[in-house]
Amino acid sequence: MIRRHFHHRAGALFAALCLLPLDPLASRAQTPAPITIVVFTAPSLGALLPGVIKEQKFDQANGLDISFAARTPDAYTAQFDSGEFQLGGSAAVLTVGLADLRGIKVSYLFNLFDYWGAVVSQRPEIKTLTDLRGKTLAAAKGTTNYEMFAWFAKRKGLDVASIDVVNTATPGLIGYALADRADAVQLWEPAYSLLLAKLPAIRTLDLDIPGEWGKFSNTAHIPYLGVAAHQSWVDEHRDLVPKLYQTYEAAARWIVAYPDTGGLAASNSTEADRQALAQLIRDNTRLGMNVASASALRPDIEAVYRAGMSLGFFDKMPSPGTIYSGPME
Repeated sequence: MIRRHFHHRAGALFAALCLLPLDPLASRAQTPAPITIVVFTAPSLGALLPGVIKEQKFDQANGLDISFAARTPDAYTAQFDSGEFQLGGSAAVLTVGLADLRGIKVSYLFNLFDYWGAVVSQRPEIKTLTDLRGKTLAAAKGTTNYEMFAWFAKRKGLDVASIDVVNTATPGLIGYALADRADAVQLWEPAYSLLLAKLPAIRTLDLDIPGEWGKFSNTAHIPYLGVAAHQSWVDEHRDLVPKLYQTYEAAARWIVAYPDTGGLAASNSTEADRQALAQLIRDNTRLGMNVASASALRPDIEAVYRAGMSLGFFDKMPSPGTIYSGPME
């Protein structure tokens, strides 16, 4: 009786063990890795893809569980540079380079958008950039889109020191333009398209971005905004970098495939807003969506660094280590 009881218990134990994973590490590997990424508040380029990533669960599909924290540009820079957030999804090439020169070891992992910016005005006397001398310009001075605007403006004969710049957060730029509270407003996508949907007659001042960049550099792109991380995080989580890249890449492909879904628009957006965003995606000239590894864009990123030096934003070139060279597969 004792022997038969033993065999019965042994059989039950064997059956239970068969239900367990052979490798406990494999079980843990199936659990999505939690990461937090700080991004700009909407409307901004950095806020475009996160909503699609969470709605379509592209992070879960790539073994991640991403939490996005929205901040204004000034707060974003302060909290990312301090290390409060180890990952930044509104990482501009220039801010990554500046952080490096300040002794903060960060790495630009991959690009999401190339540069585009604009200056708009309702004032009839303002027809060109040089007409802004002595006028007021509403802008988000804490952004590198503004710094890049200053670079292009200088090449067109306008020193931004001659302008009275009113600093505001990115969400306030459309309001400034609609209310005509400043002589001009400097902004970019998707705010520009949303503004045109509401005020199609507003004048856009020509920065001649392709022409001026072509004179300065023979590179094909102006890498502008992407995902960056503190080097300490990269060293500890190199296996997550390709997963993060593939998550963003999947979201970008989805947006291109379904431009009419309104997935990029806020819940309170109008039909005109959604149509403007859909057209922005289809054309992509101003949106500049260009998901590519930093290593694939190294000459282009270095050209942006050189532009930063010519503007006085840098006093020397940032280190090569700011451009991530690891695999994305």
